[in-house]
Amino acid sequence: MMQEKAGVIAGAIWNVLDQVESMSAKDLKKAVKLKTEKELYLGLGWLLREDKLNITGDEKDPVFSLKK
Repeated sequence: MMQEKAGVIAGAIWNVLDQVESMSAKDLKKAVKLKTEKELYLGLGWLLREDKLNITGDEKDPVFSLKK
């Protein structure tokens, strides 16, 4: 069940990032309409594991974009 949820969240994050150049974690959470940061990082972890994301910024304010 949790793995399915992670995949759904990862897909939603990917769809949002596919429409923009990059986005901060805070803005990405709002755009995907997630309730918690835990959900956000669950989806981001999935995409990172699949090697689909670039991360810039710093640990306090990371900025995410899709690898092209």
